[in-house]
Amino acid sequence: MAIRAGVAGSVLSTIAVAGAAGPANAEPVTETIEMPAFTPAGLSDAVAASAQTQQQAAFDLEFQAQEDAAAKKAAKAAKTAKAEAVRKAEAEKAEKKAAEERAEKQEREAAAERERASRTAERTTLTTTATSASTAGAPSTAPSGGTSSANTPAPSSSNASGSVATVIAFLKAQVGDAYVMGATGPNSWDCSSLVQAAFRQVNIDLPRVSQDQSTAGTQVGTSNLQVGDILYWGAAGSAYHTGVYIGNGQYLDAANPAKGVVIQDLSGYPATGAVRVL
Repeated sequence: MAIRAGVAGSVLSTIAVAGAAGPANAEPVTETIEMPAFTPAGLSDAVAASAQTQQQAAFDLEFQAQEDAAAKKAAKAAKTAKAEAVRKAEAEKAEKKAAEERAEKQEREAAAERERASRTAERTTLTTTATSASTAGAPSTAPSGGTSSANTPAPSSSNASGSVATVIAFLKAQVGDAYVMGATGPNSWDCSSLVQAAFRQVNIDLPRVSQDQSTAGTQVGTSNLQVGDILYWGAAGSAYHTGVYIGNGQYLDAANPAKGVVIQDLSGYPATGAVRVL
């Protein structure tokens, strides 16, 4: 109704102004202008249509917001799932690597155990051989009233060579064992205990420490070495390391914790001197 009144007022005002501006002798206006009719029902329909349009727009906005939220939720879920998949893959990879490392460790331990068993068997064989050779080469006891010990023949050169071979074979059987200061075998040694154990195989009882081993036999020059000579580093009587010459410019020793029992070249670490006990 307000809209209808406003429109009618505006039209009447326009007609009045036009009439005032015309000539004085203008004929009176007799034409009737039909004003648009606004019924309450039409106005209600227009208002209802406008409300429906606004409601639809609100629904559209809400639906779009829901779609955006769903898309964000789906993206977040996808990201979480991907991160979980990556975590599981890394965990499986780490577990597989750990299993492989355990298998390798077990294999190394088994190989080391087999090696120790082999060395033990070889040492047993060497000890038995050395004992048999010593018994066979020992002088027999003279009967009462018989010949004196002065007539007992000295060990032959072949027996001496056999003794050296026994010493070297024992030493080579220990290659790969650990170096531990103060250790005396059977799987770890220090330099002097290894030398002592090697010569014990042929019934030669050497002193325990390097200082005393460096004076235990006949002093020989390092330019006149023979297989089986005991090498020492440092002065005779105060040596700090010993090993055994095995020929071809090489010696065998319990070197240090990093190397263990190894065969080395004399040119790399020349000895100070040597003694001969065989």
